[in-house]
Amino acid sequence: MLKNMQVVPSTLNDIEKIFDLYDDAIAYQKTVFNKHWQGFERSLVERELNEQRQWKILIDGQVACIFAIDFNDPLIWKEKDADPSIYLHRIVTNPKFRGANFVNEIVSWAHIFAAEKGKEYIRMDTWGDNPRLIAYYEKCGFKYLGNIIPEVSNILPKHYENIELALFEIPVNKK
Repeated sequence: MLKNMQVVPSTLNDIEKIFDLYDDAIAYQKTVFNKHWQGFERSLVERELNEQRQWKILIDGQVACIFAIDFNDPLIWKEKDADPSIYLHRIVTNPKFRGANFVNEIVSWAHIFAAEKGKEYIRMDTWGDNPRLIAYYEKCGFKYLGNIIPEVSNILPKHYENIELALFEIPVNKK
């Protein structure tokens, strides 16, 4: 873990910072890839905050990174969703901390958190046609499982429409 780093639940007081970081991430995505997030419903983030599924990494009291978790993701993982898993979503680094490799820190945290919750896998997805990002997640310890095309759904964020997703997982406690 990085010096002076804490992983703690985000609160409703963080919602404006979360949306500012989402805006920063979208602007950055537009500069490095041909796809980007298309924003998120405030009600989604509020629900995650109320359910303590939005997390933040603090370094010296500053929000350095945010991410969301879930314990089910059936629209993406289909029958594999029955496996006890924690799903990582929307990892966003504060531009002031870019390059700190927070995914590695999140994976270390997720191993402990998932084990405490009796989960067997840490899972995530990303755009299936982004080889640079796929290679990065593999470098962070994830096993690339292949690509899927999610079914159209009004539940998933808009950027999930008409895309191919790469799926990743790590068995819990097997870094």
